[in-house]
Amino acid sequence: MTTDRAEMLAERIRQARKIVFFGGAGTSTESGIPDFRSAGGLYDSGQSEFPYSPEDMLSREFFYGETGTFYRFYRSRMVYPQAEPNPMHRLLADLEKNGKLNAVITQNIDGLHQKAGSRNVLELHGSVLRNTCTSCGTAYALDAVMGDAAIPACPKCGGLLKPDVVLYGEMLDSDVLEASVQAIEEADLMIVGGTSLTVQPAASLVGMFTGGHLALLNRTPTPYDSHADLLITEAMGAVAERVRQLLGYV
Repeated sequence: MTTDRAEMLAERIRQARKIVFFGGAGTSTESGIPDFRSAGGLYDSGQSEFPYSPEDMLSREFFYGETGTFYRFYRSRMVYPQAEPNPMHRLLADLEKNGKLNAVITQNIDGLHQKAGSRNVLELHGSVLRNTCTSCGTAYALDAVMGDAAIPACPKCGGLLKPDVVLYGEMLDSDVLEASVQAIEEADLMIVGGTSLTVQPAASLVGMFTGGHLALLNRTPTPYDSHADLLITEAMGAVAERVRQLLGYV
């Protein structure tokens, strides 16, 4: 790792008054959760076991039309209940605890930010940890959809249970979007990590940042590289752990 890049990020954090983090699948890959588009990722490996593309299987139409197949794919490829937070998750929780970070805006659905201790987490695409009966509206935890039943049913009314994740063909939650925009507009440092910034409309949020510094941590180039004043392509976990050390969090 290029040590001076971590030092530069730590210095920007020290100077910042309000930080916002915007993250994608790459934030959780070091926790053992595959990303979407890289080799070995969800879109690369998922097609070998199922006769449909991951995009099709993660659509609203497919959920209601082929519910059993949806759940087979969902349980095997989208849910990782044993995953643990990595140094980036812990750094963000540290920053919030110390009054530096206002919000985590994430495209991930794994709940690892909360598991690390972050409180103000704006989940653009929902969470696997929440599930709702499509008939009576009763809320359930992850266990409710992870049993042996091919299609999980509501214990109260027998209705179909649906994960609270945003599927293709569904709109993002307007309240979450509004809170995300507000957090970005108030920030003087935006840290973007582990995202290709190609998934819309989520990625367009980065373009709304007009604060002082934009730090972008990603292994591969993104459409917003030219807007960042600090680019880091090293492994996020190593960078985050070094920043935690420099800030005195470990």
